[in-house]
Amino acid sequence: MVLLCLCYCKESNPFCEKKMGSILGKSMEENFKKQQEFMLMTGQMQLERQIQMQNAMRERQMAMQIARGRDLFLWWGSFYTVASTAMVVGFMKKRNPAVLAPLLPLTFIVGYMYDMGYGSKLERMKDEADRIMDNEKTLLVLPHGLPTFSDIEKARLAEKDAQILQKGHDIFL
Repeated sequence: MVLLCLCYCKESNPFCEKKMGSILGKSMEENFKKQQEFMLMTGQMQLERQIQMQNAMRERQMAMQIARGRDLFLWWGSFYTVASTAMVVGFMKKRNPAVLAPLLPLTFIVGYMYDMGYGSKLERMKDEADRIMDNEKTLLVLPHGLPTFSDIEKARLAEKDAQILQKGHDIFL
């Protein structure tokens, strides 16, 4: 009812339509700007949370890989100990140096496993990865470049069409 009265008022009235429109417009603009700021802040917070979550998942995966490497080292180390003892005993009995030949590659394998699980191999790999990212960016470019939204949407629609056609094909079989 108040709205109807405002529509028929004169310009001298402080609640005149022309003045009221500008008051409402300013208020709506302020609310719109506040909402935009809120959405921007919310989007930023969501992005920061996603980054933190992805980093936490990456750290967990790395920890699992390091633990796997350490476990693998224990198995290889045990095998190496048993095998090298048997090779030395075999050499002492037969005096044939060929019995010790497998000891050399096994030593390198166990050394590599130790360096990966307990040594500084991962740090050296990280440093090399940093160097590649800084100096050899061309090696990191994806074939056909970075996927765009339109590429992904095109593939999604093509898959959807293929599924629809497959369903239609299955009906007639």
